[in-house]
Amino acid sequence: MLWKTFRWAFAVTAVGLVGGVLYDGWAALGIVAILAVLEISLSFDNAVINAGILKKLNAFWQRIFLTVGILIAVFGMRLLFPVVIVSVSARLAPQEAVHLALTDKDRYQELVTDAHPSIAAFGGMFLLMIFLDFILEDRETKWLGRVERPLARLGRIDMLSVCVALVVLLVTSMTFATQAHQHGGHHADKAQTVLVSGVAGLVTYLVVHGLSGFFESRLAGEESSKDEGGEAAGGRSGLALAGRAAFFTFLYLEVLDASFSFDGVIGAFAVTNDIVLMALGLGIGAMYVRSLTVYLVRQGTLDDYVYLEHGAHYAIGALAAVLLVSIRYEVNDIVTGLIGVTLIGAAFWSSVRFNRATAD
Repeated sequence: MLWKTFRWAFAVTAVGLVGGVLYDGWAALGIVAILAVLEISLSFDNAVINAGILKKLNAFWQRIFLTVGILIAVFGMRLLFPVVIVSVSARLAPQEAVHLALTDKDRYQELVTDAHPSIAAFGGMFLLMIFLDFILEDRETKWLGRVERPLARLGRIDMLSVCVALVVLLVTSMTFATQAHQHGGHHADKAQTVLVSGVAGLVTYLVVHGLSGFFESRLAGEESSKDEGGEAAGGRSGLALAGRAAFFTFLYLEVLDASFSFDGVIGAFAVTNDIVLMALGLGIGAMYVRSLTVYLVRQGTLDDYVYLEHGAHYAIGALAAVLLVSIRYEVNDIVTGLIGVTLIGAAFWSSVRFNRATAD
């Protein structure tokens, strides 16, 4: 199972490392490897969250996630996304942005740094909505009961998560965004930019997540009708999404992955400002995260370790907060990675203790 799931990740690692050496010599080998480890450490919680969503899809869409999805993740987010940022923020034609990335790497890095407030606001609001919708929902399984029970009762208020997110965005725009971090240690007032980008992230979440939930509920209703009519196939367990429901769920997964990749792309500039090495290293890491997602689904890990998904969502909440704070202050990627690993590790250990207690 391990080889079958990770064989493409191993192949991409070999190709990426060799490609780095051929591109910029042996020194590039270490840079690519460091970037791959950085991406994996920052995105482990992404794999857990994705697994919780991916297990709803049928086998065909799981393959699409691992094939077409990885192309979007590597070439779209790790290669094209930084170019698009520079193109939009500096009002350059796409070909000029590409030329700048290849010929004037320092200036390219400066433009990406200056665009960070809008990136962080968009990704921070998208991830914050994921966390709020999870923590405000009344779930049968609770990890931190003293925290989750009262929040679940508050979650009965309609649109509470949207209201909380908007308040957080407003406070962020009036505090961190007024002295947003720019290249060279300078600061600028980016309040309006942060507001617009944050609202865009919120709307993107509501649209994509709403469409996915709509078609999923329709499919569930159709399956329920078939079961009542005696037409459903016997022995089938669970609902494997297909068709439009699966498409919008896949789209939601891609947007989710994009939001998780923001901190990785920005953090990669602390290692190198070469866009080719960046794409190779982050691409290798993204492939491992995708393979880990599929492995968690096929192994049923989320069912065996009941608090793992809780820990991942708390890590998402922490990452959203880090992104918003990073609009003004530089946050070391080691801190970001350690927060996620610590929360998921604590949830894993709690799950192990729960399983032992249940067995006893």
